[in-house]
Amino acid sequence: SEGELLGSPHNVMRHPDMPAAVYAWMWDLLSRGRPWRAMVKNRCRNGDHYWVDTNISQQYAPDGCVIGYLSTRRRPIGTQIAEAEALYAPLRQAEGELEAQGGMSSASVMELYRSSPLYQAQ
Repeated sequence: SEGELLGSPHNVMRHPDMPAAVYAWMWDLLSRGRPWRAMVKNRCRNGDHYWVDTNISQQYAPDGCVIGYLSTRRRPIGTQIAEAEALYAPLRQAEGELEAQGGMSSASVMELYRSSPLYQAQ
């Protein structure tokens, strides 16, 4: 419900299938002043999921400082979900292997991201 979401961190909707490296990619681009677009799998309250084609860009104050972010989402079309699943599957596998070896650090997630097609496509 709206009351459950207001004031909660946005990642409360993050589906566990979403690789951490995807969010590392998002923050890498946004921190460099670039917009981000990707397919995102979110979790429903009842445990189901839904996909959205997400665009996030910076919002600026008149003095040029970032004051927030604007996120727009659209329903996926065509093969977008299948393409995202194919791109994210090896990342999920690699993250699972890192977890089995003792956990993922921010550094290991960034290393995984920088070795992925996400980073190479920039």
